Amino acid sequence: MQENQRLAWAITGSGHYLRESLAILNTLDNVDVFLSRAAAEIIQQYGFQPLLSANNHRVYQDKTASSVPVELFYQGKYHTLVIAPATSNTIAKMAYGFSDSLVTNLYAQAGKTRVPSIVFACDTAPELESEAPRDHIVKVYPRRIDLDNIAKLKTFEATCVVDTMQSLRDSIQQHCQQALLS
Repeated sequence: MQENQRLAWAITGSGHYLRESLAILNTLDNVDVFLSRAAAEIIQQYGFQPLLSANNHRVYQDKTASSVPVELFYQGKYHTLVIAPATSNTIAKMAYGFSDSLVTNLYAQAGKTRVPSIVFACDTAPELESEAPRDHIVKVYPRRIDLDNIAKLKTFEATCVVDTMQSLRDSIQQHCQQALLS
């Protein structure tokens, strides 16, 4: 491991377990946060800006056509990429090799620079309950294609797809410990 490597954490535009993802994020140090354009909107819509700002992490937003912040992967700044929560749109793009946004570019460049990725996929079961804005809980029924894309992504090298907050927490802890030992 290069000295002073950090954890990169990307957030997409999903409210599903966003509150819980931010809670985990705020237990960590040495993290750079990357927000998709939709994530920036959703964080505001859900009223979660104080949660995002609580730990004073560096925050990068999707404001450039070429996803300029991905160059940090070329510089060896990160030991792990976390994408949590990840929308079905982001999962589909990653599963088929698209890198047309900040988050999908981060995933592609992490893979190309051999940085492992942990992905918390939102649509992992045929029926889910999800938090909507203003603390409403809604039933969500992922489509077969959403579930198929998650299965496809699980086959990718250096990619760990998790479907619970506990497995996300455990995977991050394991990767951070490995990074310290390297």
